[in-house]
Amino acid sequence: MTEHLTENPKNFVFPKEEKLKSKKLFEQLFTEGKSITTFPVKLLYTNADFDDDVHIKVGVVAPKKKFRNAIKRNRVKRLLREGYRLNKHLVFNNIEGNFAFLFLYLGGKMPNYQEVDRAIKQLLETFLKKQSHEKIDQ
Repeated sequence: MTEHLTENPKNFVFPKEEKLKSKKLFEQLFTEGKSITTFPVKLLYTNADFDDDVHIKVGVVAPKKKFRNAIKRNRVKRLLREGYRLNKHLVFNNIEGNFAFLFLYLGGKMPNYQEVDRAIKQLLETFLKKQSHEKIDQ
């Protein structure tokens, strides 16, 4: 168990309110969303307005074309959610505005947690850099 988990376990939850469920937002992410890729994970994101008091809503996708077996597909999605849950503190307090995130798994083979975790950390850090540059340009 890593040290930062023992500090305050409430910081590392992924509550129902933070899950992306809106079909309209999913479609908006695919059509208008910006993307960042760190193989084997791709992050699609867009600005969004939420009715509740949540800054980020997250969805995860594992393609049926690459993972025919639902058990494997669910495993990949579980790894993506866990990777986000443990690293969301990187962005949660460092952004302004509301965002919808979608993590897509691009790889063809079953991942291990270390590669998913590394990719998600890198994606979130890149997202923060992009957001800070866009805020400066405005």
